[in-house]
Amino acid sequence: MADQANTPLGRMLLDEITPAVAKERLKQVITFAGENDVSDLYSDPSPIESVLTTSQSECLPSWFWYFNKELVRTVSFSEHEAFDHPVASLVVVSSKDEEPINKFVDLFNTNQLPSLLNDGAMDPKILKHFLLVHDNLDGTPEKCSDYPFIDAFVGALKVLADMRGTFGLNACRLLCLNSSQDGLADHQENLWAHYQKSDASPGQRLGCFLSMEDLDELTDIMQDLSSKQIIPHMEQKSRVLNQQIRVLGDYAFMLRDYELALSNYRLLSTDYKLDKAWKRYAGVQEMMGLTYFMLDQSRKDAEYSMENAFTTYLRMGSSGQRNATRCGLWWVEMLKSRDQYKEAASVYCRISGEDPLHSAVMLEQASYCYLLAAPPMLRKYGFHLILSGDLYKKCDQTKHAIRTYRAALSVFKRTTWNRIRDHLHFHIGKWYAFLGMSDVAIKHMLEVLDCSYQSKATQELFLRDFIHIVQKTGKTFEVFRLRLPIINISSLKIVFEDHRTFASPAAECILTALLKIQVDVRESLWRSLEEDMIPSLSTTRNNWLDSQPKLMQKKYKESNVCVAGEAIKVDIGFKNPLQVSVSISNVSLICQHSATADEMEPDANSSSSENQNDEVLRKLVSSRELNSDTSSFTLSEVDISLGGGETIVAQLTVTPRVEGVLNIVGVMWKLSGSLVGFHSLEPNITRKKVAKGSRKLKHSKSSNLKFLVIKSLPKLDGVIHHLPKTIYVGDIRRLSLELNNPSEIAVKRLKMKISHPRFLNVGNPEDVNIVFPACLERKDSFAPSNVKVGTKKILDTVFLFLRMQQYMGELPSSGLFGSGLLLLGTFPCT
Repeated sequence: MADQANTPLGRMLLDEITPAVAKERLKQVITFAGENDVSDLYSDPSPIESVLTTSQSECLPSWFWYFNKELVRTVSFSEHEAFDHPVASLVVVSSKDEEPINKFVDLFNTNQLPSLLNDGAMDPKILKHFLLVHDNLDGTPEKCSDYPFIDAFVGALKVLADMRGTFGLNACRLLCLNSSQDGLADHQENLWAHYQKSDASPGQRLGCFLSMEDLDELTDIMQDLSSKQIIPHMEQKSRVLNQQIRVLGDYAFMLRDYELALSNYRLLSTDYKLDKAWKRYAGVQEMMGLTYFMLDQSRKDAEYSMENAFTTYLRMGSSGQRNATRCGLWWVEMLKSRDQYKEAASVYCRISGEDPLHSAVMLEQASYCYLLAAPPMLRKYGFHLILSGDLYKKCDQTKHAIRTYRAALSVFKRTTWNRIRDHLHFHIGKWYAFLGMSDVAIKHMLEVLDCSYQSKATQELFLRDFIHIVQKTGKTFEVFRLRLPIINISSLKIVFEDHRTFASPAAECILTALLKIQVDVRESLWRSLEEDMIPSLSTTRNNWLDSQPKLMQKKYKESNVCVAGEAIKVDIGFKNPLQVSVSISNVSLICQHSATADEMEPDANSSSSENQNDEVLRKLVSSRELNSDTSSFTLSEVDISLGGGETIVAQLTVTPRVEGVLNIVGVMWKLSGSLVGFHSLEPNITRKKVAKGSRKLKHSKSSNLKFLVIKSLPKLDGVIHHLPKTIYVGDIRRLSLELNNPSEIAVKRLKMKISHPRFLNVGNPEDVNIVFPACLERKDSFAPSNVKVGTKKILDTVFLFLRMQQYMGELPSSGLFGSGLLLLGTFPCT
């Protein structure tokens, strides 16, 4: 409209836009898209398989089309072409204005026209159409121009008659609007949606005073202006444009007379090349390429012309860069319409330019061309998305950077390109943290914590930034299957005590010593010792643990049996995959206790999936059924420091306090004080091997971590102090046996059995402090001892403690006892 052309904005629309203004306008388009037209940053990106099956319109971001349109507009109204030159002017004045005729003349003052019209680059003698607009809401009597105190509409008709007398009968028209007096007209389609200001009130009903007759009149005016004014005017100008061949070609192109346009462009191309008018030569070549495309003629000629135009613009330097970009965009659309997406991608890369924000958009569009190619070029698609994301971040377009990196992640997520995947997760996490979305940031940063293949410097960077993000939130995060440190499930070992357990460190030392000395001891020897101790039972010996499953209900038969008050020990290997040291704290088991198996959660160690195991953990953590002084079990906690690449096996314990069913579900720990890691213990328990013929440690049955907890039972711990590792034949040593009863039930009728009477000689308690008692004097010949003090000799190798019954025959609960002398006889040489 001519009334806007006199404003600075109106003149800018008809003048060449400066590079600074064009850059700012495009930046606003990208920023607006980043704030309003990006996918949900909280949702997971679509897998690449889903992206490949979507259509092009659904795959491409919707704002690409608008950006390219604005980019082409920045090179409009150039002096070397007439393609964007105005061909008509619509001058509009309100019927309420004083002296409307003079207002029409002032609006099209040649002194105020844009520079391209005044300096001859554009034709100043363009078609002019004059429109008088009357608002029917102003129908009350008022002063109107030179016709005071008459009806406003009648005054508007009088003004129209004067306009036709001044400017011509066919050049003037009256438009009446707002015929709906009540303002209740409702239009389903908002005709001003693309031009509505962003700060408009959401409840504002635009056009509510426009009746259907008003809309029909608007449509008729614009159709008449196009068909009866503009097009005939352009056709007439085409017949007289013998002196301006280029304008004739552009007019013919716009009127779809492509043959006439192509013939004029060909003539101009040779002339401009001889005159070395390179910008005009490039512009003509550009239009030739488009004309060949519209005629659907030789693809080779079309691409040859676009290549000539593009390279010529580039040779001009910065002055031709924007024209080269426009040429490239049209070239791309030509290639895409012919499904030449691979070639289109290369053109996008060529027009990326030096401006980082402009390059980011071009590279992203190139990536989608690689995706739409046949077959899809997924690695190039992902690689160009990464390049685009880097440039977006340099221009502070963080949301666009996240969007492109997330799209690239769908490509490299399931490949062996670990370093690229780590790069994506790490930077996405940092950018999410920058936006204050800490939960999603930590989720991505967790993916790079166990990057053992990275350099030490990179590992330090990942770990340092991760801890910084976690601590900056000031919250504690719970992570299931945290991969730092790595839990070595294959090293899992469960140890719980029965009558054949060597569980304490001192006892295991004894076992090791005996294995070294008596390597040929067989299981039959141990059985013979038991038979002499319990002669009243049958030959088939069963202890309380072996016979317990027969008495249990069927639903408990798959469970192990443990005793309330006695600890179950779990050995778990923790491995540091990094080259830097890592410290974890509060390492403990996660257990679940119930009165019966029916109340137990689904077994986390059955054949269920990882998700089910994690679900059990989540329920336990949310209910906080962990270690406490008043709970049905107590847990141990340890702190571990792991050097680079180090693996440490930690022993964790759980001690059930009441009867019922205990299930060991997983393990938990703290990393950096603000991150709690959980890991389920899946069934992959190994059994420790010991030397052939020796006793085996008792482990959980069927790789099961479920235990039936029964009431407390008697228990006796014993240790021999100062047991020598080596002894000579005939050498006699004094040893002390210390017995401990940690249970709540007294131990009665204590017996001791030795395999041969020569190996052990029982002494008296009062002889412990004697320097060299008489019983240790060397004798020339061996005679079986007949010790009567404190013991009763049942057999040559079986002793029942009598006189010392108050100490040893019936040990009180939680009591200690230092026995009399246990004297070793001769041992084989070692």
